[in-house]
Amino acid sequence: MSLLPVAEALKRILDVATTLEPENVELLRARGRTLAAPVISKLNNPPFNASAMDGYAVRAEDVASVPASLTVIGEAVAGRPFTSALGKGEAIRIFTGGRVPEGADAIVIQENVDASGPTITVRETASVGANIRPEGEDFRKDDILLEAGRCLTSRDVLIGASSGYGKLPVVRKPVIAILSTGDELVSPGNPLGPGQISASNAYGLAAVVEAAGGEAHFLGIARDTFASLEDRIAAAAGADILVTSGGASVGDHDLVRPALEKAGAKLEFYKIAMRPGKPLFFGLRAVERKTQYCLGLPGNPVSSMICARVFLVPLIGRLLGRETPFQAIEAVLAEPVPANGPRQHYMRGVLDMNSAPPRVTPFKSQDSGLIKSLQRADCLVVVPADAPAQSAGTPVKVLKLDI
Repeated sequence: MSLLPVAEALKRILDVATTLEPENVELLRARGRTLAAPVISKLNNPPFNASAMDGYAVRAEDVASVPASLTVIGEAVAGRPFTSALGKGEAIRIFTGGRVPEGADAIVIQENVDASGPTITVRETASVGANIRPEGEDFRKDDILLEAGRCLTSRDVLIGASSGYGKLPVVRKPVIAILSTGDELVSPGNPLGPGQISASNAYGLAAVVEAAGGEAHFLGIARDTFASLEDRIAAAAGADILVTSGGASVGDHDLVRPALEKAGAKLEFYKIAMRPGKPLFFGLRAVERKTQYCLGLPGNPVSSMICARVFLVPLIGRLLGRETPFQAIEAVLAEPVPANGPRQHYMRGVLDMNSAPPRVTPFKSQDSGLIKSLQRADCLVVVPADAPAQSAGTPVKVLKLDI
């Protein structure tokens, strides 16, 4: 079987993925969620002409020449407006955020006023509109404030609340079931026996899922038997994506693909022209009246995490309907890289965003057994298949490891 190019493999995955259904969430739970529909303001902001300073609401024509003596007839505090109209020669004591009373068209700041009982003397003129925030100055009713597909920030939540929303429409979080496979695996924190290793992949992958906007469910460790795999796969029935780690190759103990096919999965492709990560597969299965996406990652921890960044993260982004999520950026090589072979290479490296253009330094060793180098890296340098040796300064594509 020929190896499928990475771009074609990713296209096949994203072409069959569709955005999940929307739900409304309370504002306190909205940050980090993906907006399912535009946020259209329900009101003007400010909702009324508001004072920008502590001082006195006046008629500008009454303070066109100074000193000017005015009579204070009331006060306007935020939330407790003065409800009558202001007349000639009158002033209203007003505080920041207070509604400007009818008849007033300027605010004289308190530092420019001498007060004596109900009478004030204004020492500086104020033009029409001085120190007033006009109704709708920030945004108006029916303005589109946020577009669908946006990953909501704290500032987005703020503007949602300010525009009249108690809840926001977001895309349901995709549920990703994660299954580790292998007789050699031991749960982290437990002592290792002969030939055993820590089952680290699931925990790294769960962190990737949560950072990308999904909800991770760990199914545990399946042993290298059909019975164990069938039991764990059955437990993933409610998930939108089933991610397996290990057992994806062609050895006598690599049973994941046949177990999934027995459970109803239709394999879309297997083996890709990628380094590291060749033994990756993708398939679909119908479960509980919906389509479940099945992504089989290599068991090698570094390969598993790199494949998750390349394939799983964009798949989650597509299910969330996000705006061009997690795309590659342009950078230039800070050091040369050797000629590449027939598989697209994802080299670990560090990115200097302070340069113009950004500069990236690939690590000297790209051994897929080196977990520490993956931890130190903040990006992946994408070197195309069969690319010749590239010198420093050559433009390259870079995937940030910002998850």
